Amino acid sequence: MKGLVLAGGAGTRLRPISHSMPKQLVPVANKPVLVHCLENLADIGVADIGVIVGDRGAEIRAVVGDGSRWGVRVTYIQQDRALGLAHAVLIARDFLGDDDFVMYLGDNILAGGLAHLATAFAERAPAAQVVVTPVPDPTQFGVAVVDGTGRVTRLVEKPRRPEGDLAVIGVYFFTPAVHEAVRAIKPSGRGELEITDALQWLVAEGRHVHAERFGGYWRDTGQIDDVLECNRVLLGRLTGRIDGAVDSDSVLTGVVVVEPGAKIVRSRIEGPVIIGADTLVEDSRVGPHTSLGRGCVLRGAGLDSSIVLNDVSVLGVRGISGSLIGRSAQVSRVAEEPHRHRLVIGDDTKVEVPG
Repeated sequence: MKGLVLAGGAGTRLRPISHSMPKQLVPVANKPVLVHCLENLADIGVADIGVIVGDRGAEIRAVVGDGSRWGVRVTYIQQDRALGLAHAVLIARDFLGDDDFVMYLGDNILAGGLAHLATAFAERAPAAQVVVTPVPDPTQFGVAVVDGTGRVTRLVEKPRRPEGDLAVIGVYFFTPAVHEAVRAIKPSGRGELEITDALQWLVAEGRHVHAERFGGYWRDTGQIDDVLECNRVLLGRLTGRIDGAVDSDSVLTGVVVVEPGAKIVRSRIEGPVIIGADTLVEDSRVGPHTSLGRGCVLRGAGLDSSIVLNDVSVLGVRGISGSLIGRSAQVSRVAEEPHRHRLVIGDDTKVEVPG
């Protein structure tokens, strides 16, 4: 089985962060979302992966390379315009050949992996398998209508009156039958080739499309709050380790990862937390559900429930919570007026906060 990872989307809902980096490279638990996808595929034995990229392809190539770090081979497939998920299958035809494949949206987090999904696909041998999970508001998703055996009888994109609550999420398993389907469909009203239409074509042709439930944690990291929630969940699965330096005046509680070259000085760290390599935390408090990237400096700082990217400095500012701080940003105190702050700021930004 091959893999096809879609990493060409613009990520408009993640602005301003996505102005300066592809949304698939935003780190969750100090690891780009796209890398979580590659690791999940490698864990089920998928070694040959095509990655669909758009105009940010060079940045993705710089991070992922040839895939050898994860034991996979990556082939990059250029998509000049985002014309739908089925269009991605269409342009990947030469790479995919006549192999079964799993298509994975590169901004989705599925904690716990894909093993039971891959096993179900292998055992049932349908023409295609969608992955579904119950959601409170099905009108925001593609919805699968299924019979008592899990066979899909109909798929509807963002229905006004849903017939069920099973949303189709960002992992699909296909046999080569899907290639006939994507050639048969026409663009939707928004001008895209919809994978929902291709799956519905298979259903209408009497092909077996199976819906397998995903019982673990899933999230589309399309918005800032989604990214922060994913960070919280994945940090909760950490195993602690101390590879950096922690002085005797610091207190670490809970599960904490201190990466090589990091230094903790006269500070309190309350896990789950990751302190990135070569980061300095001095006279500061880092609260739960926080990940600090590489090369950061925190002095007299206090933050929790946040993601801090590489090379950020936070100086003399406390009460930061629920924030995502972009690369090389500077946050500093300018006056005495303490209160809590929420920050969603882009790369190379300088913020002066009354403190």
